[in-house]
Amino acid sequence: NVMKKVLLCCGSGASSGFMANNAMTAAKKRGMDISVRACSESEVEDYLDEVDLVMVGPHFQHRLAAIQDIAEEYDVPVVLIDGEVYGSLNGEGLLDQALKSLK
Repeated sequence: NVMKKVLLCCGSGASSGFMANNAMTAAKKRGMDISVRACSESEVEDYLDEVDLVMVGPHFQHRLAAIQDIAEEYDVPVVLIDGEVYGSLNGEGLLDQALKSLK
């Protein structure tokens, strides 16, 4: 079972750090092999060769297309995090959204 790696891109990193931790906790509860780490937008490209999915914070919607362009070269999907999930730092919800996008 290969561990799936999800990258959260949400700017400064404080809220995305909480979000990543909550999603990791949710994954552990479910006994799933998934790692979630947060980074700033400028770092995304450094990680693209090692992740399976990039999830972008809703307030970064204006950058979504640009990030998708970069990620396309690596064949990595990029999705926008659901606003409600992000607003409530809902790790379970993030995990659900990630799993849908990873299939």
